[in-house]
Amino acid sequence: MPESTNVLFEAVLQLPEEERLSLVSRILDTMPDQDVTTCVDDPDLLVELERRFADPEGAIPWSELRAEG
Repeated sequence: MPESTNVLFEAVLQLPEEERLSLVSRILDTMPDQDVTTCVDDPDLLVELERRFADPEGAIPWSELRAEG
């Protein structure tokens, strides 16, 4: 990731949660429909995320996933 993106990301993390969510929503709105496969408001996604958070044994650390990418 370019340094400018990292700087922007760190700045966004300083925003209140509501503003970060609004920003994410606005960014997703700029994506072409065919590239957006899951909506953050999708009830099935929320159920799946809750299931995964409840079962930390099956979790893969972000560092491992990032290394695979």
